[in-house]
Amino acid sequence: MRTILSFFLLAVLTSCSSVSKNHYVIETEVGDITFEVYQDKAPITVGNFIKYVDQAEFDGAYFYRVVRLDNQPINPVKIEVIQGDFTGKDHYFPVIAHETTLETGLTHKNGTVSMGRLDVGTTAAEFFICINDQPELNYGGKRNPDGQGFAAFGQVIDGMDVVRKIQGGETDRQMLKKKIEIKRIYAIK
Repeated sequence: MRTILSFFLLAVLTSCSSVSKNHYVIETEVGDITFEVYQDKAPITVGNFIKYVDQAEFDGAYFYRVVRLDNQPINPVKIEVIQGDFTGKDHYFPVIAHETTLETGLTHKNGTVSMGRLDVGTTAAEFFICINDQPELNYGGKRNPDGQGFAAFGQVIDGMDVVRKIQGGETDRQMLKKKIEIKRIYAIK
């Protein structure tokens, strides 16, 4: 009986610790956003994210862009996201390979955390969080002309109220008039 109880306790503790390693908090000046990452599905993208967290250099980390239905008049494919940087430009690591949603099986749903990019192979430290489902950001979607979509790697599990608060900020076109500081990003222990 003691062996079974010990095994059960060990299994529970192992399970709890493995879950917590995959949960992170983005601490902002307007509240916290908690999300989980999927290292087994998007190892390159999550590995890149963890490098930035481990670097712990958040000077210049902000949410600075808000894309809403009302502020993208010339784009026929509308999306809703908030976009930021993990760190300031002086602390960027080299760009990473693009992991498409076709490869990972992840999709851009309400609360999905994904990497920003211009062309394939330009992903570094810019990321965004989806507001509502955004299938046009997936592989084969029409938001980016190359059809490669964006690299989803996480999902908000708490703090969508903060995401929506940031989304509601005053903008000049798509740029927030007052950037929202990211004070730090850390793993939940």
